Amino acid sequence: MTTALITGITGQDGSYLAELLLAKGYRVVGVVRRSSTTPYERIAHLVDRVELVSADLLDQHSLVDAMAGCSPNEVYNLAAQSFVQTSWSQPVLTGEFSGLGVTRVLEAVRKAAPTARVYQASSSEMFGKVAESPQNEGTSFYPRSPYGVAKVYGHWITVNYRESYGMFAVSGILFNHESPRRGLEFVTRKVTDAAARIKLGLARDVRLGNLEARRDWGFAGDYVDAMWRMLQQDTAEDYVIGTGQTRSVRQLCEVAFGAVGLDYREHVVQDERFFRPAEVDLLVADGTKAHARLGWRPTMSFEDLIAMMVEADLARHRATR
Repeated sequence: MTTALITGITGQDGSYLAELLLAKGYRVVGVVRRSSTTPYERIAHLVDRVELVSADLLDQHSLVDAMAGCSPNEVYNLAAQSFVQTSWSQPVLTGEFSGLGVTRVLEAVRKAAPTARVYQASSSEMFGKVAESPQNEGTSFYPRSPYGVAKVYGHWITVNYRESYGMFAVSGILFNHESPRRGLEFVTRKVTDAAARIKLGLARDVRLGNLEARRDWGFAGDYVDAMWRMLQQDTAEDYVIGTGQTRSVRQLCEVAFGAVGLDYREHVVQDERFFRPAEVDLLVADGTKAHARLGWRPTMSFEDLIAMMVEADLARHRATR
């Protein structure tokens, strides 16, 4: 049985990836941080089918122990401080988790599981102030946030370990990917949750920042399949993963509120507090390489994705009324 170790298993991507790997017959081991509470909401339906081990991206020894204890064939490093806005208020912590944390994972693999194949979660935020559109594997990086800078470090240290030690280590440069399991702080979920609450009479408006920022949004369930495919290749290479289509935050609002028969213009308030100190205006993927070599393509449209998220938020609020 193939063993996969997932850091960040309790997050959106980790939960979908765990489902995918279990369906393929994997033994799945998830790394969780020791806590007085058990925030396993996203994997509640999986906890009796996965193994959970305590380790932390800030603690090298715990990661080595986790690798040695389960002898993984594949390692997926999905743990990070993943919210861009928070990276300005907590830049050092973001660097520790999303930058140096990657080094600790790679070093733990090198010492305790040297034959394991490693996936590193890179991000389209690395492109930042884009040099070209759409962005592909050769596009230069120009990050515009501490999060983006940390992700660039994580990306290049993965390349360095691959070239220095011959490790099978790859980075997936994933563009924005969403689902009903997305955190409420992210703009897509903030909008779909607001549309649901306003429809149910639980709120009257929602405050957002730059409505003209454009992103390439896809379904997280599709994107974890791309992660898995990267580790099944003969050679370790990095891949851009996205839909190749871009929409503005304004269009996101229009689709989400339209799904419940509302006009977003009556409920969305633009608030300068939610503008980024350095804005990223446009991100859109050129997934040509992933299409050709991985055979990967997205399966869910933007409209269906947002409708699914709104419906899930409606159901959640109705259940608690």
